[in-house]
Amino acid sequence: MTNEFLILLTTTVTLALLHTLTGPDHYLPFIVISKARNWKIRHTIWFTALCGLGHVGSSVILGFVGIALGLAVGKLEFIEGVRGSIISWVFMSFGLLYMIWGIRKAYKNKKHTHLHYHSNESLHKHEHTHHDDHVHIHEGDKKGKITPWILFTIFIFGPCEPLIPIVMYPAAKFNFSDMLILIVIFSLVTISTMIFLVAAASYGFKFLPVKKYERYTHALAGGTIFACGLGMVFLGL
Repeated sequence: MTNEFLILLTTTVTLALLHTLTGPDHYLPFIVISKARNWKIRHTIWFTALCGLGHVGSSVILGFVGIALGLAVGKLEFIEGVRGSIISWVFMSFGLLYMIWGIRKAYKNKKHTHLHYHSNESLHKHEHTHHDDHVHIHEGDKKGKITPWILFTIFIFGPCEPLIPIVMYPAAKFNFSDMLILIVIFSLVTISTMIFLVAAASYGFKFLPVKKYERYTHALAGGTIFACGLGMVFLGL
């Protein structure tokens, strides 16, 4: 292992960690959607890994296309920048729409009290929600599947900017073995960090007293994703 490759390897690991830790969109959406959908930890980890793989993989493909076409790093970074700006607005819009839907769902699912007089003239009251009583199970399943896959699509089109120079530098020297090693290391560190943060937070949620706020989970999930989108658009997170 040469000193140059060791420096590249250290830089790759550092960039992957910082890119993931400083980008709340890499973990917060999965945490809140997992809670809103009542996913098991195993399902949450699987979906997080899938989105992480799509996120990194799309930039790897773009890097390979750039190598094949002989594009410079600057041009690829410009393309990634434009792609990042577009997907940030899409991410923010998705969060806003999901939050509005969650608020509407929470309002429909609001508990209310009914009073009943029995034949013996005793007064009885009970609480229920009309929405949960009448929703069809297949309709609930359909809604439960749509939102996560929208998020997955957004992650596929979302750029992973730090990966481009990592791919292009060894490729410029025709050192493709080093390039592949760096891609694998970057991908593993990024996805592993995402999984660790999401799994730890999802597990911690079990110990929080949030039972009475459960009907707001979709609204909170959408609000969290919307906040991440705001940070991406206006703060460059």
